[in-house]
Amino acid sequence: MTELKKISRRELIKKGGLALSVIALPLPLTAFSNFNEMKDNQNFDVIIVGGSYAGLSAAMALGRALRNVLIIDSGLPCNRQTPHSHNFLTQDGEKPNVIAEKAKKEVLKYDTVKFVTDLAVSGTKTNKGFEISTQSGKIFSAKKLVFATGLKDKMLKVQGFSECWGITVLHCPYCHGYEVRNQKTGIFANGYGAFHLARLISNWTKDLTIFTNGKSELTQEQTDEIKSHNIAIVDKKIASLKHKNGVVEEIVFSDNTTFPLKVIYSRPPVEQHCKIPELLGCELTEQGLFKVDAFQRTTVDNVFACGDNTNPLRAVSYAVSTGNNTGVFLNNALIEEEF
Repeated sequence: MTELKKISRRELIKKGGLALSVIALPLPLTAFSNFNEMKDNQNFDVIIVGGSYAGLSAAMALGRALRNVLIIDSGLPCNRQTPHSHNFLTQDGEKPNVIAEKAKKEVLKYDTVKFVTDLAVSGTKTNKGFEISTQSGKIFSAKKLVFATGLKDKMLKVQGFSECWGITVLHCPYCHGYEVRNQKTGIFANGYGAFHLARLISNWTKDLTIFTNGKSELTQEQTDEIKSHNIAIVDKKIASLKHKNGVVEEIVFSDNTTFPLKVIYSRPPVEQHCKIPELLGCELTEQGLFKVDAFQRTTVDNVFACGDNTNPLRAVSYAVSTGNNTGVFLNNALIEEEF
């Protein structure tokens, strides 16, 4: 198991120098390369598990480096209910699935990159690298692995919550706050989480109410500060959210009283979407994220991770950035092994 160590700026530049020295070479592009089990080799330089923004970004960097790459993706991104993506240059306001489909088409023009729609269910270390097995029974092998598998949101047990998630029940004001600015807004949280969100969301609207869904766990100091900003705290138990097609209209409490509002912010707990890295020995942080170093390497040799599964900054732009870095750093590692 690789021990993660702090890296000096000089070492970072030294190790990343080869990877970041790019020579523009013409590359023949072919038709979109979905995997064909009758024709295509099942051995790759790299297997990328997860074919959304981070995974596709890593694949593009590796494809442009002439690497044989397989992307395995089940087709269920965590933002599939979100109507629009924001705060991403050139794509602000675009539908997430449109961004992903455009990215996939661009990546699969590189003839060394293949894509299979399937669910990776297990991973095994071998003498030559790794094997990944899928739900459909296929087995693929590679020298190195990248996990760009994201996080799974654990929906609150409130009727209507999951239907509104990503539409009017939101997790990030930087992604969606501008569109719902100055609207009547609720915060589903308790304790320090409620205090933090109240302070943050007050930048986008002053019409705020905190719903603790039971006895408040805020300290007296936090309560006093929240109320000094004219933010009410409601500790009634929540029964459901009344909504139309995910557009919330009001909160319904267990005593049948209601509270009208337009938008809710909530940070439900999360878990890793894919358990294969943990089974291979990859360590997690206290936040439940995969522990990676400055080069996106996990604590297991030749296993990389990028995107939401490594950092709490859950944004398309961040996923694309870390994916690209992963592809570059991984290719650099392969060059150092081969040269």
